[in-house]
Amino acid sequence: MSTETSPAKRVRKAPEERRREILAAAIRLISERGYNGISIQDVADEVGVTKQGVLRYIGSKDNLLAMVYRDNYNATGNIDEFMDSGLPGSTPDDLRFPAYLRFLVRYNSRRRMLVQLFSMLQVESFNPAHPLHDEFAGRQNEIWEYYSSFDWNIPPEIGGWDEGMRPIVRRAMEIMDGVQLRWLRGPEIDLNEEWAGLETAIFPSPVWDGYR
Repeated sequence: MSTETSPAKRVRKAPEERRREILAAAIRLISERGYNGISIQDVADEVGVTKQGVLRYIGSKDNLLAMVYRDNYNATGNIDEFMDSGLPGSTPDDLRFPAYLRFLVRYNSRRRMLVQLFSMLQVESFNPAHPLHDEFAGRQNEIWEYYSSFDWNIPPEIGGWDEGMRPIVRRAMEIMDGVQLRWLRGPEIDLNEEWAGLETAIFPSPVWDGYR
């Protein structure tokens, strides 16, 4: 009787389940090594399929990056989700921008790997040859246009959203990016507490009292 063992059969999975596995593996690898530090073969090895099997689901490495960024990090934690949360300042008749940013920080504090992925890609995208170079270069304008599509309840002293809020939004996003980098580096800090300490500097009293 032969004592040789037959090779393990490759497990067949539904296409959507396999695609989720590929994206999860790509997120882990890119967050650790960066986009330029991984290959399709690395993703295939992580999932336990062939390189051709990965390409069948995602088409190309650049396509994988777009799916990871747009379908995961960029697709969640948005204002619609905030408005569905029932939190103070989330109702259409009293939509408060500082309250949304608190929601976003809280949301990001629960998805550390995706925040790390975003931070890694943001730095890498300074290279004009990076697939997301143009997207990150235009990120500030895109964020501004998106936020401007909602009717925020802001202090009258600001002078209206279009007139007074653009520099405030820009500074808030810059500070958030910086705080998240500090959170990722360690020693670990509480991201929500750190943001709470900065919020009154971005939205100071007495102007923002009652509008946070």
